[in-house]
Amino acid sequence: MVKIRLRRMGAKKAPYYRIVVADSRSPRDGRFIEEIGLYDPMADGEKITVDMERAKYWISNGAQPTDTVRGLLKKIEA
Repeated sequence: MVKIRLRRMGAKKAPYYRIVVADSRSPRDGRFIEEIGLYDPMADGEKITVDMERAKYWISNGAQPTDTVRGLLKKIEA
């Protein structure tokens, strides 16, 4: 199954995340199909950037967003 999930990047105690489309069997920071956005919780006011067109494409083709990514997508649409 294909999932839309977060991939942790950055230094120790200073994380930022990339929103990626990946096979559910691959490790968290392992191989992915496509990068569709960024999430930086440490920036002033949480910086979230997502290519909504690609996210909608993947969801329409059966990709399941994780709970965290689903919340981020709702924040952007609101």
